[in-house]
Amino acid sequence: ITLPPFHGKDNVENYLDWKMKVEQLFSCHGVSEERKVSLATLSFQGHAIRRHITPYYDRELMDKLQRLKQGSSSVEEYRQSMELLIMRAGIREEKRTTISRFQSGLNLEIRDKVELLPYRDFNELLQLCSRVEHQLKRKSFRKDFTSSYPKNFKKEGHSYQPYPKEEKEKEKEKSSFKAPSKESKSSEIKCFKCLGRGHIASQCPTKKTMVLKAQDHYSSLDQATHHPLIVKQMP
Repeated sequence: ITLPPFHGKDNVENYLDWKMKVEQLFSCHGVSEERKVSLATLSFQGHAIRRHITPYYDRELMDKLQRLKQGSSSVEEYRQSMELLIMRAGIREEKRTTISRFQSGLNLEIRDKVELLPYRDFNELLQLCSRVEHQLKRKSFRKDFTSSYPKNFKKEGHSYQPYPKEEKEKEKEKSSFKAPSKESKSSEIKCFKCLGRGHIASQCPTKKTMVLKAQDHYSSLDQATHHPLIVKQMP
């Protein structure tokens, strides 16, 4: 078995990464517990034998794990960070505890949607989170595109007109449309008494003429009755 070398520098994270690789190699080759220590020490170089992990480092790892949030990271990057801290701290916990830890650190817009969806294990939860993340990215892209398009169009020196064809058609309709004149309306009116146009029966001029003539006739009759002719008898 060829193990990666370890130089024993003051970098605890490098040591833990080396340790995980060595454990994976031991597991693949079925190395017994008795041989693991002897084989591992063969890869030590320099100050590796004198290396040690500070007492507060485990506590620091636990604090990082408890404070871990997704933030600006993707769902996959957040998962990798959490699993790396768990492995370095040597934590062995139940799957539901890991699920609860992962879910509590998700961004709010992803967590709210995932909590309403069913899942059976951590892998299904991870797939749901990735799908929701892609949906949110698509919506954000559409929103940014529609809001920024008119602004970019104006910056290039053009006036933004969303529907130029419809605006021109509306202007044509307005210019071609004229309110009907009063003369055209009155010319359509027909009198049923004189059969003339432009007035109604109550405003018929023929009727007024007849009334005036009748009034003149009556007035002449009245004068004749009130002022009888005086006939002188001839002697």
